[in-house]
Amino acid sequence: MFRTRSRLLVVGAASLAFTGACTTPPPPGAPPPDLTKFHNQQVTFEPCGPFATTPVDEKLFANERLDCARVQVPVDYDNPGGARGEVALLRVPASGEKIGSLLVNPGGPGGSGMNFVATMASTNPLWTEGALGQRFDIIGFDPRGVGASWPQLDCFSDADNEARAAGIDNPMDVDSATSGQHAREIMRRCAESAGGEGALTSVSTREIARDMDVLRAALGDEKLTYFGLSYGTELGGVYAETFPENVRALVLDGAVAPDTTRDELHTAQAAASQKGFDRLAEECAQDANCPLGTDPARATERFQALARPLIDRPARTADGRGLGHNDAVLAVLAGMRAKALVPRLIDGLTELAAGRGDTLLALRDQMAGRQPDGTYNGTGDSYLATRCMDWPRRTPAEQTEANRRMREAAPFMDNGRPVRQAHHLCAAWPKPPSRTRPWLSDDVAGVPPTLTVSTTGDVATPYQAGVDLAEALGGSLLTVDGAQHGVSLTGENACINDIALGYLVDLKTPPGGARCVL
Repeated sequence: MFRTRSRLLVVGAASLAFTGACTTPPPPGAPPPDLTKFHNQQVTFEPCGPFATTPVDEKLFANERLDCARVQVPVDYDNPGGARGEVALLRVPASGEKIGSLLVNPGGPGGSGMNFVATMASTNPLWTEGALGQRFDIIGFDPRGVGASWPQLDCFSDADNEARAAGIDNPMDVDSATSGQHAREIMRRCAESAGGEGALTSVSTREIARDMDVLRAALGDEKLTYFGLSYGTELGGVYAETFPENVRALVLDGAVAPDTTRDELHTAQAAASQKGFDRLAEECAQDANCPLGTDPARATERFQALARPLIDRPARTADGRGLGHNDAVLAVLAGMRAKALVPRLIDGLTELAAGRGDTLLALRDQMAGRQPDGTYNGTGDSYLATRCMDWPRRTPAEQTEANRRMREAAPFMDNGRPVRQAHHLCAAWPKPPSRTRPWLSDDVAGVPPTLTVSTTGDVATPYQAGVDLAEALGGSLLTVDGAQHGVSLTGENACINDIALGYLVDLKTPPGGARCVL
């Protein structure tokens, strides 16, 4: 009901069922494409109800404080007179003297900025009446391939998403296929839903960054002010390198390292997750009733004893779905990402020790994007399409070895069974990746001062990645001592809040060595 939208934007006789839409750099000396009509388009905001693509969004978007719009973009930036896509926006209008727009991306790839901003507007006064909401029109956008934007993607059915977690060796590995035929079938479904192979291969980080510049201009901002979390830091970095002259301010939190391969990123994330699990075990061990035991050194072993039997006999849940091994691992990953979720995670592990899996299954669903009605929000589809155009393809041997390394880096996730041969889901993609390694230059020239925020105990993106990104951009680094993924602009920590707002509002960067404690 929510995932399909029939409006397809085309120009003249151009059809979206074409090939070759992946943007390539123009020949040396060639003039850039003329995007004037896109930059100068009129953006018309309206109630957000029709933009909802999930039951959760339907409730969030009923907030009368919010309004929404669509901005047209070229599907192929080398052919701006051809087929058009559109990027959906959700706005929290500034409640005071406005500086401009603040574009927000919550991560992924595949995260919905519309959902994220609507959630923050309903739960966090900083984003409405506070300093952030007073000085900026806060804009959450769904990148192409996500949510209410177009091209849209529907690569996996809800049944596929239910089965996928049980069918892979490591739940952090989201791009494995069971066979070459399986990979080809997923590509076919993705292309069919997008409107053709050309539209499918336009869903890349570089194209999303170019869309952001159209949004900036269409919204009337001379320079871009941006807040990116997790993958959103990568997107912000690509924008800065592509359009350095158009940057006003970038806050990048939970960074992806600029000089990292996919394998290095996944292995580093797995290792960071194990460190987070070890910290969780140490904290939990202070309680004699800790479900991971009172000896932190044996917590991985204890969790494996709880989780491995779930492969053959899922824990009971009230809805009858059951909690499998990888479901339990995903729940732990979800619970470790935010300090406020840790008590719920401990309760879930205690419940699992008693043979029930309801609390952990709810955390798993949160991580996997499962909605209350059993549908999925499409995050996995968008992630796949974007990363297939960002990263090189793997052979079956390379895919299998990558899974083995991730398991080795995070032994608490190890299911105790041999690593099975896997195929890369991107192997059948109709176009090669649109970028090479590294994804960002070592020294990006011409970018105004930026602010990167990196947390020492981040379980999803290692602290050093933030150090490296700040250095590559020549910007400031704020170190946060704590264990959480994403800490900026929550309003909960005065130190972080003051530095981030001081930078966004007044362009004041913190001194070298700036540090906050979560």
